[in-house]
Amino acid sequence: MKKFPIGLCSVSFRKHSPAEILQEMQRASLNVIEWGSDIHAPAGDEKALKELASLQALYGVTCSSYGTYFKIGTTPAEKLTDYIRAARILGTSVLRLWAGSKNSEEFDEGEKEAFFKECLTLATLATKEGVTLCMECHNKTYTNRFQSALELMQAIHSSHFRMYWQPNQFRSDEENLASAEALAPYTENIHLFHWRGKEKFPLAQGKALWKNYLKHFQGNQTLLLEFMPDGRLESLNTEADCAKMIREEMQ
Repeated sequence: MKKFPIGLCSVSFRKHSPAEILQEMQRASLNVIEWGSDIHAPAGDEKALKELASLQALYGVTCSSYGTYFKIGTTPAEKLTDYIRAARILGTSVLRLWAGSKNSEEFDEGEKEAFFKECLTLATLATKEGVTLCMECHNKTYTNRFQSALELMQAIHSSHFRMYWQPNQFRSDEENLASAEALAPYTENIHLFHWRGKEKFPLAQGKALWKNYLKHFQGNQTLLLEFMPDGRLESLNTEADCAKMIREEMQ
């Protein structure tokens, strides 16, 4: 049986307070969240992080992961310890990072070598600290293509250096299915949404496609709803219900 815990990325609702988000999650019967470091959970604000952890407990929500905007090769490596400390306060050992700040095909050989070396250094630190660093599967990073993401995972070869997965809205369904199959063994969490190019659509319109994607995963990955089709907090309940339906129909 594929369990696929279902949660939410707080970046979906940057304009709303943590309390408002948690209240809506409670209405949608969701109890897992990834807090973003940009607005809701800044790494340097220990007081705010502790208040957030207390608020989580109040609503019966656990933190699956810490969504950082740490960019390998751009953000100073020593800053990672601040993010690790913040993740621990929130109660998670999983941190989402960005694999650089440009597409894989834009790296020259020297830049690629330096980038891989930096990744290996961070993976070693993650192992020592007992945390898992996960690369965002995103354009304008080294993991913009599943082939380059797979290359990176195989080169670093560490259980503490893994991937998130999401379909690329600018690529074909066939390529995204190939991506899911290739990266599934390295995937910690999955960002759940249905987009076509720059257009956002209700998850229900992509239900069949998502069931095909998820066939490639074992079911221990957390499905994190990311961005509502209309941007409204009130749409979370409908999107969460659809996510649960996708999971149930796969059993």
